[in-house]
Amino acid sequence: MTTITVALAGAGAFGVKHLEGIQKIDGVEVVSLVGRELDKTTQVANRFGVGHVTTDLAESLAMKDVDAVILCTPTQLHAAQGLACLKAGKHVQVEIPLADSLQAAEAVVAAQQATGLVAMCGHTRRFNPSHQFVHKKIAAGELVIQQMDVQTYFFRRTNMNALGQPRSWTDHLLWHHAAHTVDLFNYQTGGEIVAANAVQGPIHPTLGIAMDMSIQLKSSTGAICTLSLSFNNDGPLGTFFRYICDRGTYIARYDDLVDGKEHPIDVSTVDVSMNGIELQDREFFAAIREGREPNASVAQVLPCYQTLDRLERQLQAAG
Repeated sequence: MTTITVALAGAGAFGVKHLEGIQKIDGVEVVSLVGRELDKTTQVANRFGVGHVTTDLAESLAMKDVDAVILCTPTQLHAAQGLACLKAGKHVQVEIPLADSLQAAEAVVAAQQATGLVAMCGHTRRFNPSHQFVHKKIAAGELVIQQMDVQTYFFRRTNMNALGQPRSWTDHLLWHHAAHTVDLFNYQTGGEIVAANAVQGPIHPTLGIAMDMSIQLKSSTGAICTLSLSFNNDGPLGTFFRYICDRGTYIARYDDLVDGKEHPIDVSTVDVSMNGIELQDREFFAAIREGREPNASVAQVLPCYQTLDRLERQLQAAG
């Protein structure tokens, strides 16, 4: 098996998660690590045995022995860097979100179609075993979603990342965290979003973003979704999904799944791993080897960003 060589950009919390996942995948080697601070990036590279370290993505893209790139960089850089990777002839996986505007997301999709390269976005919920379990039942015709009730709650009143470290950029409830659920709702129902509404709370005086948001969606299948998001919630933290179906209710808490009566459901055999990031990366590399479109390709997730744009314009009009 020919080794796929990878440059990974972003040595923060999610970059490390990808490095950990890739260690478990045969035939893949990370040969270059890109980070904002050279010293910290070098420390991470040494931990994972990555030979090349740089603070300039262009340097990695110029390396002929790099086949693919995974971008775990700040949201605001995703689209431009994704375009740069495709222009350099590299397959690319962009961590969620693909972009922070519809126009930028469309540009990445157009570039992928022009190059024919594999371009994928890290919509991890498609790969988490708990959500895969539900998806397989839907695909088998065993159930139909009537409603999804989702809570995405964090306590981030300062600009910190998942490791409690200061961020160099600002996170966003709509363009990042809502993207997970909007795409998952599309994916699980198999329909198109025909109605979308949003309201948001006060804008943070320093961060310049809304800290609380509520979103309602309706699919062409008739299913509805209610999504509550907050950076103000002081525990429990995380995202919790309730699937209310015609035959059964399921509650997913990351990789744990229970039924409506809180009876645990074993999802350990749904896929080859319980690690959603690893499974996401496995799909990326498999698509490269097989010359096919991956699950969560940039084209497949574009409807999510069309909905986010619709919601953003609605919020801006509301003032």
